[in-house]
Amino acid sequence: MILRQWRARALLADAARYPAHFRGKVLPQLRRLDGFLGGHLGQRRLGDRLEFLVLTRWASMEAVRAFAGADVETAVVEPEAAAVLADYDAVVQHYEVLEAA
Repeated sequence: MILRQWRARALLADAARYPAHFRGKVLPQLRRLDGFLGGHLGQRRLGDRLEFLVLTRWASMEAVRAFAGADVETAVVEPEAAAVLADYDAVVQHYEVLEAA
């Protein structure tokens, strides 16, 4: 299993907009993809912003490539998401799961 990690930040005034986008658009699209195993959305306050942590679980790197394209390290950020975020990471990290409990 592969974990894909991405982070983004929003102003506090816009804090509810990205979670709504994630639940309403991102998750439904991901659930239709072969090899998508699930996802998590977390947040923490950083001064006048909220940082979001998105962790998605994939069956393999091939499944990640089917979602992200050949350059799997480049973040997939739809214009609707970018519009509600103050900034976001342009790259993602991938981790091979060694143990799950």
